[in-house]
Amino acid sequence: MKKIAIVGASGHGRVVADLAEMCGYQVFFFDDSFPNLKQIAHWSVIGSFSDLLNQNQNQNQGQNQKLAFDYAIVAIGDNETRSKLSVQLRALDFILPALIHPSAVVSQYAVVESGSVIFANAIINAFAKIGSDCIINTGTIVEHDCIIDNAVHLSPNVALAGATKVGTATWLGIGSVTKQGVEIGSHSIIGANSTVLTNISANVTAVGSPATVKKC
Repeated sequence: MKKIAIVGASGHGRVVADLAEMCGYQVFFFDDSFPNLKQIAHWSVIGSFSDLLNQNQNQNQGQNQKLAFDYAIVAIGDNETRSKLSVQLRALDFILPALIHPSAVVSQYAVVESGSVIFANAIINAFAKIGSDCIINTGTIVEHDCIIDNAVHLSPNVALAGATKVGTATWLGIGSVTKQGVEIGSHSIIGANSTVLTNISANVTAVGSPATVKKC
């Protein structure tokens, strides 16, 4: 069985670990709470993120041999942190697989890039593209021709109509929906249950139905 290092042992990390097991991986956690935290349910926490990065430099310590990992994934909800740590892993030639839940429906004509997780009952329709290091959460619908950039987080039950574009590291809250063809800029936040009917610029927070940008 292939081993995978899960970076981050929070609630989201546990959900990713469950998904990784469904995809045939043996799970080990790396979290900066180590060594105070050494166990999550039946999974072992065996080091910090730095320990994972240094795995090849510390393979033998006394009688203990460090586990070597080819596969890793960052299971941290914050988009910027997830993206930053994933870049570091790729620079050291870790393989960041895309993890897709068995109940998810992903078109043969869709693209899901490395490091992204697709959770239960999500639907990714034809000619949609999911960038790297994305979270596509439970029950989310990404319709045809949508383009989801890197490190995006789509919360549970988000519904994106056809040809929606979502920029890098943007977060759509639970139950939010879009009109066909709208564009949402990078590093923005769309509030829970919001309805996006017009384009939303980068680096803003928009809420409501229809969604409007919050004033500072």
